[in-house]
Amino acid sequence: MFDIERWQEIFDTLKKNKLRTILTGISVASGIFILVVLLGFSSGIQNGVTEQFSGDATNRISIRTRSTTKGYKGLNPNRRIQLKNEDFYTISDTYDDFLEYKSAGYSIWGGLINYKNESGNYSVRGVYPDFQFIENAQMLEGRFINVDDIEESRKVIVVGNKTKNELFEGKSPIGELVSVFGINFKVIGVYTDAGGEQEEGNVYIPISSAQIAFNGGDRIRDMTFTVAMSENLDKALELSNGLVTGIERDIKQKYIIAPDDRAAVRVDNTLEEATKIYSLIDVIKAVFWFVGIGTIIAGVVGVGNIMIIIVKERTKEIGIRKALGAEPFSIIGMILQESIFVTMFSGLFGLITGLGLLEIVGPTIENDYIKYPQVDFNTALFTVFLLVVAGTLAGFIPAYRAAKIKPIVALRDE
Repeated sequence: MFDIERWQEIFDTLKKNKLRTILTGISVASGIFILVVLLGFSSGIQNGVTEQFSGDATNRISIRTRSTTKGYKGLNPNRRIQLKNEDFYTISDTYDDFLEYKSAGYSIWGGLINYKNESGNYSVRGVYPDFQFIENAQMLEGRFINVDDIEESRKVIVVGNKTKNELFEGKSPIGELVSVFGINFKVIGVYTDAGGEQEEGNVYIPISSAQIAFNGGDRIRDMTFTVAMSENLDKALELSNGLVTGIERDIKQKYIIAPDDRAAVRVDNTLEEATKIYSLIDVIKAVFWFVGIGTIIAGVVGVGNIMIIIVKERTKEIGIRKALGAEPFSIIGMILQESIFVTMFSGLFGLITGLGLLEIVGPTIENDYIKYPQVDFNTALFTVFLLVVAGTLAGFIPAYRAAKIKPIVALRDE
Protein backbone atom coordinates (compact mmCIF):
# COMPACT_ATOMS: atom_id res chain seq x y z
CA MET A 1 0.00 0.00 0.00
CA PHE A 2 1.26 3.50 -0.86
CA ASP A 3 2.08 5.36 2.38
CA ILE A 4 2.34 9.08 1.61
CA GLU A 5 3.50 9.93 5.12
CA ARG A 6 6.49 7.60 4.82
CA TRP A 7 7.46 9.17 1.50
CA GLN A 8 7.22 12.61 3.09
CA GLU A 9 9.58 11.42 5.81
CA ILE A 10 12.03 10.14 3.20
CA PHE A 11 12.06 13.44 1.28
CA ASP A 12 12.36 15.47 4.49
CA THR A 13 15.36 13.38 5.56
CA LEU A 14 17.04 13.79 2.17
CA LYS A 15 16.38 17.55 2.13
CA LYS A 16 18.11 17.99 5.45
CA ASN A 17 21.36 16.74 3.94
CA LYS A 18 21.17 17.81 0.29
CA LEU A 19 24.90 17.86 -0.40
CA ARG A 20 25.42 14.44 1.19
CA THR A 21 22.51 12.99 -0.77
CA ILE A 22 23.70 14.50 -4.07
CA LEU A 23 27.25 13.21 -3.64
CA THR A 24 26.00 9.74 -2.77
CA GLY A 25 23.66 9.77 -5.77
CA ILE A 26 26.51 10.81 -8.06
CA SER A 27 28.65 7.89 -6.86
CA VAL A 28 25.85 5.40 -7.65
CA ALA A 29 24.93 7.08 -10.95
CA SER A 30 28.55 7.12 -12.10
CA GLY A 31 28.90 3.42 -11.30
CA ILE A 32 25.89 2.48 -13.43
CA PHE A 33 26.96 4.94 -16.14
CA ILE A 34 30.43 3.38 -16.38
CA LEU A 35 28.99 -0.15 -16.40
CA VAL A 36 26.53 0.66 -19.21
CA VAL A 37 29.20 2.35 -21.34
CA LEU A 38 31.64 -0.53 -20.83
CA LEU A 39 28.99 -3.12 -21.71
CA GLY A 40 28.01 -1.10 -24.75
CA PHE A 41 31.57 -1.03 -26.01
CA SER A 42 32.07 -4.74 -25.31
CA SER A 43 29.01 -5.33 -27.52
CA GLY A 44 30.57 -3.02 -30.12
CA ILE A 45 33.80 -5.01 -30.05
CA GLN A 46 31.86 -8.24 -30.57
CA ASN A 47 29.98 -6.68 -33.52
CA GLY A 48 33.23 -5.45 -35.03
CA VAL A 49 35.00 -8.79 -34.73
CA THR A 50 31.95 -10.60 -36.12
CA GLU A 51 31.91 -8.27 -39.12
CA GLN A 52 35.62 -8.87 -39.68
CA PHE A 53 34.97 -12.61 -39.76
CA SER A 54 32.01 -12.17 -42.10
CA GLY A 55 34.45 -12.02 -45.02
CA ASP A 56 34.63 -15.83 -44.92
CA ALA A 57 32.68 -18.66 -43.34
CA THR A 58 33.83 -19.03 -39.73
CA ASN A 59 33.08 -22.76 -39.77
CA ARG A 60 35.29 -23.61 -42.75
CA ILE A 61 37.45 -26.71 -43.15
CA SER A 62 40.20 -26.50 -45.78
CA ILE A 63 42.27 -29.49 -46.96
CA ARG A 64 45.60 -29.30 -48.79
CA THR A 65 48.31 -31.88 -49.35
CA ARG A 66 52.09 -31.67 -49.68
CA SER A 67 54.95 -34.18 -49.73
CA THR A 68 55.35 -36.83 -47.04
CA THR A 69 58.12 -36.28 -44.50
CA LYS A 70 58.25 -39.83 -43.14
CA GLY A 71 58.55 -43.31 -44.59
CA TYR A 72 55.58 -45.57 -43.92
CA LYS A 73 54.83 -49.24 -44.68
CA GLY A 74 57.88 -49.59 -46.92
CA LEU A 75 57.24 -46.36 -48.84
CA ASN A 76 59.91 -43.66 -48.92
CA PRO A 77 59.43 -40.12 -47.64
CA ASN A 78 59.15 -37.08 -49.95
CA ARG A 79 56.25 -38.59 -51.93
CA ARG A 80 54.06 -35.88 -53.39
CA ILE A 81 50.42 -36.43 -52.40
CA GLN A 82 48.05 -35.30 -55.14
CA LEU A 83 44.34 -34.95 -54.42
CA LYS A 84 41.89 -35.89 -57.18
CA ASN A 85 38.24 -35.36 -58.04
CA GLU A 86 37.30 -38.73 -56.55
CA ASP A 87 38.70 -37.65 -53.16
CA PHE A 88 36.33 -34.69 -53.16
CA TYR A 89 33.35 -36.84 -54.15
CA THR A 90 34.19 -39.48 -51.52
CA ILE A 91 34.54 -37.01 -48.66
CA SER A 92 31.44 -35.10 -49.75
CA ASP A 93 29.37 -38.30 -49.76
CA THR A 94 30.85 -39.74 -46.56
CA TYR A 95 30.25 -36.65 -44.43
CA ASP A 96 27.30 -35.18 -46.34
CA ASP A 97 25.00 -35.14 -43.30
CA PHE A 98 27.36 -32.80 -41.45
CA LEU A 99 28.46 -30.48 -44.25
CA GLU A 100 26.79 -27.30 -45.42
CA TYR A 101 28.72 -26.13 -48.49
CA LYS A 102 31.32 -28.06 -50.49
CA SER A 103 33.86 -27.13 -53.16
CA ALA A 104 37.10 -28.45 -54.61
CA GLY A 105 39.57 -26.03 -56.15
CA TYR A 106 42.05 -25.95 -59.02
CA SER A 107 43.93 -22.65 -58.98
CA ILE A 108 46.34 -20.87 -61.29
CA TRP A 109 48.27 -18.24 -59.35
CA GLY A 110 49.25 -15.11 -61.23
CA GLY A 111 47.04 -15.78 -64.23
CA LEU A 112 47.46 -13.20 -67.00
CA ILE A 113 44.08 -11.81 -68.03
CA ASN A 114 43.63 -9.54 -71.05
CA TYR A 115 40.72 -7.42 -72.14
CA LYS A 116 41.35 -5.40 -75.28
CA ASN A 117 44.30 -3.14 -74.41
CA GLU A 118 44.12 -3.78 -70.65
CA SER A 119 45.77 -6.65 -68.79
CA GLY A 120 46.55 -7.76 -65.26
CA ASN A 121 47.68 -10.70 -63.14
CA TYR A 122 44.98 -12.30 -61.02
CA SER A 123 44.45 -15.57 -59.18
CA VAL A 124 42.34 -17.79 -61.42
CA ARG A 125 40.41 -20.30 -59.33
CA GLY A 126 38.39 -23.21 -60.65
CA VAL A 127 35.60 -23.90 -58.14
CA TYR A 128 32.13 -25.33 -57.61
CA PRO A 129 28.97 -23.18 -57.22
CA ASP A 130 28.99 -23.56 -53.41
CA PHE A 131 32.23 -21.58 -53.23
CA GLN A 132 30.24 -18.35 -53.46
CA PHE A 133 28.77 -19.06 -50.02
CA ILE A 134 32.00 -20.43 -48.57
CA GLU A 135 33.76 -17.21 -49.53
CA ASN A 136 30.67 -15.11 -48.76
CA ALA A 137 30.91 -13.37 -52.13
CA GLN A 138 28.05 -10.98 -52.88
CA MET A 139 27.03 -10.61 -56.51
CA LEU A 140 26.92 -7.06 -57.85
CA GLU A 141 26.06 -7.99 -61.41
CA GLY A 142 25.11 -11.18 -63.22
CA ARG A 143 25.48 -14.53 -61.48
CA PHE A 144 27.97 -16.94 -60.01
CA ILE A 145 28.99 -20.30 -61.50
CA ASN A 146 26.17 -22.87 -61.57
CA VAL A 147 25.86 -26.65 -61.95
CA ASP A 148 25.33 -26.47 -65.72
CA ASP A 149 28.60 -24.56 -66.09
CA ILE A 150 30.38 -27.42 -64.29
CA GLU A 151 28.70 -30.25 -66.20
CA GLU A 152 29.21 -28.64 -69.61
CA SER A 153 32.69 -27.24 -68.81
CA ARG A 154 31.61 -23.83 -70.04
CA LYS A 155 34.24 -21.15 -70.57
CA VAL A 156 32.65 -18.58 -68.28
CA ILE A 157 34.25 -16.40 -65.65
CA VAL A 158 33.19 -14.38 -62.59
CA VAL A 159 35.38 -11.37 -61.78
CA GLY A 160 35.80 -9.30 -58.64
CA ASN A 161 34.88 -5.64 -58.37
CA LYS A 162 38.60 -4.79 -58.27
CA THR A 163 39.16 -6.62 -61.57
CA LYS A 164 36.18 -4.86 -63.10
CA ASN A 165 37.54 -1.42 -62.20
CA GLU A 166 41.05 -2.22 -63.43
CA LEU A 167 40.24 -3.95 -66.73
CA PHE A 168 36.88 -2.51 -67.70
CA GLU A 169 37.32 1.02 -66.35
CA GLY A 170 34.09 0.77 -64.34
CA LYS A 171 31.76 -0.22 -67.18
CA SER A 172 29.70 -3.41 -66.98
CA PRO A 173 31.76 -6.41 -68.13
CA ILE A 174 28.79 -8.81 -68.40
CA GLY A 175 28.90 -10.60 -71.73
CA GLU A 176 32.43 -9.41 -72.56
CA LEU A 177 35.22 -11.83 -73.48
CA VAL A 178 38.49 -11.89 -71.58
CA SER A 179 41.60 -13.91 -72.41
CA VAL A 180 43.18 -16.09 -69.71
CA PHE A 181 46.55 -17.30 -70.98
CA GLY A 182 45.18 -16.98 -74.50
CA ILE A 183 41.91 -18.84 -73.81
CA ASN A 184 38.71 -16.79 -74.10
CA PHE A 185 36.18 -16.78 -71.26
CA LYS A 186 32.85 -14.97 -71.15
CA VAL A 187 32.18 -12.76 -68.13
CA ILE A 188 28.91 -13.78 -66.44
CA GLY A 189 29.16 -12.01 -63.09
CA VAL A 190 30.84 -9.42 -60.87
CA TYR A 191 31.16 -9.99 -57.11
CA THR A 192 32.27 -8.05 -54.10
CA ASP A 193 33.88 -9.47 -50.96
CA ALA A 194 33.92 -8.11 -47.41
CA GLY A 195 37.62 -9.06 -47.30
CA GLY A 196 38.38 -6.12 -49.58
CA GLU A 197 40.54 -5.78 -52.68
CA GLN A 198 42.79 -8.70 -51.82
CA GLU A 199 39.83 -11.09 -52.04
CA GLU A 200 38.38 -9.26 -55.04
CA GLY A 201 41.59 -9.96 -56.94
CA ASN A 202 40.42 -13.55 -57.51
CA VAL A 203 38.49 -14.60 -60.59
CA TYR A 204 36.39 -17.78 -60.65
CA ILE A 205 35.75 -20.28 -63.42
CA PRO A 206 34.10 -23.75 -63.38
CA ILE A 207 36.56 -26.27 -61.97
CA SER A 208 35.92 -28.62 -64.89
CA SER A 209 36.86 -25.83 -67.31
CA ALA A 210 40.01 -25.04 -65.34
CA GLN A 211 41.13 -28.68 -65.39
CA ILE A 212 40.60 -28.92 -69.15
CA ALA A 213 42.01 -25.51 -70.09
CA PHE A 214 45.12 -25.76 -67.93
CA ASN A 215 45.91 -29.48 -68.28
CA GLY A 216 44.74 -30.32 -64.78
CA GLY A 217 43.28 -33.70 -65.66
CA ASP A 218 41.36 -34.91 -62.60
CA ARG A 219 43.74 -33.22 -60.16
CA ILE A 220 42.60 -30.70 -57.57
CA ARG A 221 44.65 -28.30 -55.44
CA ASP A 222 42.43 -28.21 -52.38
CA MET A 223 39.03 -28.96 -50.90
CA THR A 224 36.89 -26.64 -48.79
CA PHE A 225 33.83 -27.45 -46.70
CA THR A 226 31.71 -25.63 -44.19
CA VAL A 227 30.15 -27.32 -41.19
CA ALA A 228 26.45 -26.84 -40.54
CA MET A 229 26.36 -24.68 -37.40
CA SER A 230 24.54 -25.76 -34.27
CA GLU A 231 23.04 -23.43 -31.67
CA ASN A 232 25.81 -24.26 -29.22
CA LEU A 233 29.29 -23.08 -30.27
CA ASP A 234 31.00 -25.80 -28.24
CA LYS A 235 28.98 -28.50 -30.02
CA ALA A 236 29.78 -26.95 -33.39
CA LEU A 237 33.46 -26.94 -32.50
CA GLU A 238 33.30 -30.56 -31.34
CA LEU A 239 31.61 -31.60 -34.59
CA SER A 240 34.06 -29.62 -36.69
CA ASN A 241 37.07 -31.12 -34.93
CA GLY A 242 35.59 -34.60 -35.37
CA LEU A 243 35.22 -34.00 -39.11
CA VAL A 244 38.80 -32.73 -39.33
CA THR A 245 40.06 -35.89 -37.64
CA GLY A 246 37.94 -38.15 -39.83
CA ILE A 247 38.87 -36.47 -43.13
CA GLU A 248 42.57 -36.42 -42.30
CA ARG A 249 42.45 -40.11 -41.30
CA ASP A 250 40.64 -41.11 -44.53
CA ILE A 251 43.15 -39.31 -46.76
CA LYS A 252 46.14 -40.75 -44.91
CA GLN A 253 44.75 -44.27 -45.12
CA LYS A 254 44.09 -43.97 -48.86
CA TYR A 255 47.53 -42.59 -49.73
CA ILE A 256 49.42 -44.68 -47.12
CA ILE A 257 50.70 -41.77 -45.06
CA ALA A 258 52.09 -42.12 -41.54
CA PRO A 259 49.44 -41.09 -38.97
CA ASP A 260 51.90 -38.72 -37.29
CA ASP A 261 53.04 -37.08 -40.56
CA ARG A 262 51.52 -33.65 -40.04
CA ALA A 263 53.08 -32.03 -43.12
CA ALA A 264 51.67 -34.37 -45.78
CA VAL A 265 48.01 -33.51 -45.14
CA ARG A 266 47.09 -30.06 -43.89
CA VAL A 267 43.55 -29.65 -42.57
CA ASP A 268 42.69 -26.19 -41.26
CA ASN A 269 39.62 -25.47 -39.16
CA THR A 270 38.73 -21.78 -39.04
CA LEU A 271 35.94 -22.35 -36.50
CA GLU A 272 38.59 -23.15 -33.90
CA GLU A 273 40.37 -19.88 -34.66
CA ALA A 274 37.07 -18.00 -34.50
CA THR A 275 36.37 -19.59 -31.11
CA LYS A 276 39.64 -18.17 -29.77
CA ILE A 277 38.56 -14.69 -30.83
CA TYR A 278 35.13 -15.06 -29.24
CA SER A 279 36.78 -16.39 -26.08
CA LEU A 280 38.84 -13.20 -26.00
CA ILE A 281 35.63 -11.19 -26.34
CA ASP A 282 34.18 -13.09 -23.37
CA VAL A 283 37.27 -12.19 -21.32
CA ILE A 284 36.90 -8.52 -22.29
CA LYS A 285 33.22 -8.64 -21.27
CA ALA A 286 34.14 -10.22 -17.93
CA VAL A 287 36.73 -7.51 -17.27
CA PHE A 288 34.23 -4.78 -18.15
CA TRP A 289 31.63 -6.34 -15.84
CA PHE A 290 34.22 -6.57 -13.08
CA VAL A 291 35.21 -2.92 -13.41
CA GLY A 292 31.61 -1.75 -13.71
CA ILE A 293 30.31 -3.76 -10.78
CA GLY A 294 33.33 -2.68 -8.72
CA THR A 295 32.36 0.92 -9.37
CA ILE A 296 28.75 0.17 -8.40
CA ILE A 297 29.91 -1.48 -5.18
CA ALA A 298 31.84 1.67 -4.31
CA GLY A 299 28.63 3.67 -4.78
CA VAL A 300 26.59 1.17 -2.78
CA VAL A 301 29.08 1.33 0.08
CA GLY A 302 28.57 5.09 0.02
CA VAL A 303 24.80 4.62 0.27
CA GLY A 304 25.30 2.17 3.13
CA ASN A 305 27.44 4.67 5.01
CA ILE A 306 24.84 7.37 4.49
CA MET A 307 22.12 5.09 5.85
CA ILE A 308 24.22 4.27 8.91
CA ILE A 309 24.62 7.99 9.58
CA ILE A 310 20.90 8.55 9.06
CA VAL A 311 20.06 5.76 11.50
CA LYS A 312 22.47 7.29 14.01
CA GLU A 313 20.87 10.72 13.61
CA ARG A 314 17.37 9.25 14.00
CA THR A 315 18.15 6.97 16.92
CA LYS A 316 15.87 8.88 19.34
CA GLU A 317 13.07 9.01 16.76
CA ILE A 318 13.36 5.25 16.18
CA GLY A 319 13.28 4.68 19.94
CA ILE A 320 10.07 6.68 20.24
CA ARG A 321 8.51 4.71 17.38
CA LYS A 322 9.34 1.43 19.08
CA ALA A 323 8.12 2.73 22.44
CA LEU A 324 4.80 3.53 20.77
CA GLY A 325 4.55 -0.03 19.46
CA ALA A 326 6.26 0.05 16.06
CA GLU A 327 7.23 -3.45 14.93
CA PRO A 328 10.89 -4.18 13.95
CA PHE A 329 9.72 -5.04 10.44
CA SER A 330 8.23 -1.55 9.94
CA ILE A 331 11.53 0.02 11.08
CA ILE A 332 13.47 -2.17 8.63
CA GLY A 333 11.01 -1.33 5.85
CA MET A 334 11.36 2.41 6.50
CA ILE A 335 15.17 2.33 6.21
CA LEU A 336 15.20 -0.05 3.23
CA GLN A 337 12.67 2.06 1.35
CA GLU A 338 14.86 5.12 1.72
CA SER A 339 17.98 3.20 0.68
CA ILE A 340 16.32 1.64 -2.39
CA PHE A 341 14.86 4.99 -3.41
CA VAL A 342 18.24 6.75 -3.36
CA THR A 343 19.93 3.89 -5.19
CA MET A 344 17.20 3.42 -7.80
CA PHE A 345 16.78 7.11 -8.58
CA SER A 346 20.52 7.71 -8.92
CA GLY A 347 21.10 4.43 -10.78
CA LEU A 348 18.31 5.03 -13.29
CA PHE A 349 19.75 8.47 -13.98
CA GLY A 350 23.15 6.87 -14.67
CA LEU A 351 21.51 4.16 -16.81
CA ILE A 352 19.56 6.63 -18.96
CA THR A 353 22.61 8.87 -19.34
CA GLY A 354 24.78 5.92 -20.40
CA LEU A 355 22.22 4.66 -22.92
CA GLY A 356 21.79 8.16 -24.29
CA LEU A 357 25.54 8.58 -24.73
CA LEU A 358 25.78 5.28 -26.63
CA GLU A 359 22.90 6.31 -28.90
CA ILE A 360 24.58 9.63 -29.71
CA VAL A 361 28.24 8.60 -29.89
CA GLY A 362 27.83 5.00 -31.17
CA PRO A 363 26.93 5.79 -34.80
CA THR A 364 29.85 8.23 -35.09
CA ILE A 365 32.54 5.68 -34.16
CA GLU A 366 34.56 4.62 -37.19
CA ASN A 367 36.70 1.66 -36.22
CA ASP A 368 37.05 -1.75 -37.85
CA TYR A 369 36.84 -3.55 -34.50
CA ILE A 370 34.14 -1.48 -32.77
CA LYS A 371 30.75 -1.42 -34.48
CA TYR A 372 27.41 -0.13 -33.14
CA PRO A 373 28.12 -0.15 -29.38
CA GLN A 374 24.82 -0.63 -27.60
CA VAL A 375 23.18 -2.33 -24.62
CA ASP A 376 20.31 -4.70 -25.30
CA PHE A 377 17.02 -4.67 -23.39
CA ASN A 378 17.80 -7.74 -21.29
CA THR A 379 21.07 -6.21 -20.07
CA ALA A 380 19.34 -2.95 -19.22
CA LEU A 381 16.64 -4.88 -17.34
CA PHE A 382 19.31 -6.80 -15.45
CA THR A 383 20.96 -3.51 -14.54
CA VAL A 384 17.70 -2.27 -13.01
CA PHE A 385 17.41 -5.51 -11.05
CA LEU A 386 21.01 -5.00 -9.91
CA LEU A 387 20.05 -1.55 -8.65
CA VAL A 388 17.22 -2.96 -6.52
CA VAL A 389 19.50 -5.60 -5.03
CA ALA A 390 22.25 -3.03 -4.43
CA GLY A 391 19.85 -0.66 -2.70
CA THR A 392 18.52 -3.49 -0.52
CA LEU A 393 22.02 -4.60 0.49
CA ALA A 394 23.09 -1.01 1.17
CA GLY A 395 20.22 -0.45 3.55
CA PHE A 396 19.88 -3.86 5.19
CA ILE A 397 22.66 -3.60 7.79
CA PRO A 398 21.65 -0.09 8.92
CA ALA A 399 17.99 -1.19 8.93
CA TYR A 400 18.81 -4.27 10.97
CA ARG A 401 20.76 -2.19 13.46
CA ALA A 402 17.86 0.24 13.70
CA ALA A 403 15.41 -2.60 14.40
CA LYS A 404 17.63 -3.88 17.22
CA ILE A 405 17.71 -0.53 19.04
CA LYS A 406 16.12 -0.73 22.49
CA PRO A 407 13.69 2.11 23.19
CA ILE A 408 15.18 2.95 26.62
CA VAL A 409 18.69 3.21 25.16
CA ALA A 410 17.48 5.26 22.20
CA LEU A 411 15.66 7.76 24.41
CA ARG A 412 18.87 8.35 26.40
CA ASP A 413 20.82 9.08 23.19
CA GLU A 414 22.08 12.64 22.76
